[in-house]
Amino acid sequence: MRKLDRRRLLQSAVALGGGLAAGALLPVWAQAAPGGQSGEPPVVSGTDIALTIDHASWRVDGRVGHAVTVNGSLPGPIIRLKEGQTVRLSVTNNLAETASIHWHGILLPFQMDGVPGLTFPGIAAGETFTYEFPIKQSGTFWYHSHSGLQEQEGLYGSIVIEPMAPEPAPADRDYVVMLSDYSFIHAHKIFEKLKQQSGVFNYQRQTIAGLLAGRDQPLKDRIAWAKMRMDPTDISDVTGAAYTFLINGHGPDDNWTALFKPGERVKLRFINAGAQSVFDVRIPGLKMTVVAADGQNVQPVEVDEFQIGNAETFDVIVQPTEDKAFTLVAESVDRSGMGRATLAPRPGMTAPVPALRRRPLATMKDMGMDMSSMAMPGMPPHQMDMSMLNPANAPGVKLGPGVQMLAPMPMDRTGEPGQGLADVGHKVLVYRDLVALDPNPDVRTPTRALDIHLTGNMDRFMWGFDGEKFSETTKPYSFEKGERVRVTLVNDTMMAHPIHLHGHFFELVTGPAGHRPRKHTVMVLPGGKVSWDFTAEPGDWAFHCHMLYHMHAGMFQVFAVRPLEGAAA
Repeated sequence: MRKLDRRRLLQSAVALGGGLAAGALLPVWAQAAPGGQSGEPPVVSGTDIALTIDHASWRVDGRVGHAVTVNGSLPGPIIRLKEGQTVRLSVTNNLAETASIHWHGILLPFQMDGVPGLTFPGIAAGETFTYEFPIKQSGTFWYHSHSGLQEQEGLYGSIVIEPMAPEPAPADRDYVVMLSDYSFIHAHKIFEKLKQQSGVFNYQRQTIAGLLAGRDQPLKDRIAWAKMRMDPTDISDVTGAAYTFLINGHGPDDNWTALFKPGERVKLRFINAGAQSVFDVRIPGLKMTVVAADGQNVQPVEVDEFQIGNAETFDVIVQPTEDKAFTLVAESVDRSGMGRATLAPRPGMTAPVPALRRRPLATMKDMGMDMSSMAMPGMPPHQMDMSMLNPANAPGVKLGPGVQMLAPMPMDRTGEPGQGLADVGHKVLVYRDLVALDPNPDVRTPTRALDIHLTGNMDRFMWGFDGEKFSETTKPYSFEKGERVRVTLVNDTMMAHPIHLHGHFFELVTGPAGHRPRKHTVMVLPGGKVSWDFTAEPGDWAFHCHMLYHMHAGMFQVFAVRPLEGAAA
């Protein structure tokens, strides 16, 4: 295996741009406005698409800031393709630094995956690189930079691939709904602040007023958490104190609007392009039917709300029957702000915008200490100490300053809705609700198992896998071509991590055998674990947390699969 250029990999980026108008691919109602900041992002399609990465000024809720854009748009153009075609995407980099584009969730030769220092050198300043690959799939996907922190600055966009077979969940209207987080503080300054003080953006800490009002923890529990150097309000690293939450590049005051006629089936393709934000999505007054996850069709599930981790996608169908507007709410998981848009029969209509809900607090379960299953049932938090979070026997984990805790009793939390959603009083999607519509392509029993620990030190903002950040690792995770492996991710931290494997779909070990949900990104809740099976495809594939600042701080590794195509066995 060739040597991995780790420094270059973490310093590089992935970018994507646009080409020609969609034309016949789209019905009239779905054609976007011609770029700029009005309406949806522009649409490009065809077999040859030209994309340009550049700096731009961008207006959010009336205020102008800096952005890195694709074809002058944030998000970048919607790329519409057809299953079975081959596409050539020529990406020109007008920045003064290396850029790149990763085609998130797309199955392609690893040399076209767009990770600088791993699969190609990156796109140098002033140069053009052409990606070329066949389209083997259909559904909702996206693209983003894999260089430095350009993704946070706006370098991302959506991909919609039309299936060869009839659409199993047809709709009268079809909209991309891209969620993201924008800051007027430069991304590198945000990272610098996080390294200096990990909770610098947490303005929702517990107060004396909260204690007296009964909203926060009892005093003895607060003292116990302080002794363990943990803060139960530390749900998001970067909050609404630094972020404006966007929908299709529009802030809450901008109020992006999608039109419908009463009685129509409307497909909403949700993509979480947030650099560091998890969103809870709902449309008060409307049920949503989930029909696809990460671009893979699932048996329809009716829900009132779902949590979407960074880099995940969910397609939902809504069918408003009334001649009135509805508010689309994308609330940040820590309740520090929201993205807001409107579904309406006519332009200019609005609906009431709900207030932010009460922010969640981390629990003992988020430490991997499920009180219901502990050998010492009923032990109150104030009787616990840090020694319980650092068991001596931790095979495969390098203990050191980058490992603040190890979950003593991590549990499968795929049946839970996500932090802050356990008691909302309506149906929230959980992973165990998802059942693949089509049979799984590989149902072989895995021949080996691999545990990977998600580790970190929140105080020092250090993140890694198995106790090591990427710059310190000496070898990748190694696999054989075609090997069937069960991977179990164990979250030894108090933060949720959306973990993404490039170039593959894996089957969550939930649901009926043969129809397990297939994903490219999975949220691992704090103190939780998730198991999935995958079939190794040849190449060097990035494997990382999709919280951009966690990846930048070291939560990145490589799945090296050998032999490569054409190489001797």
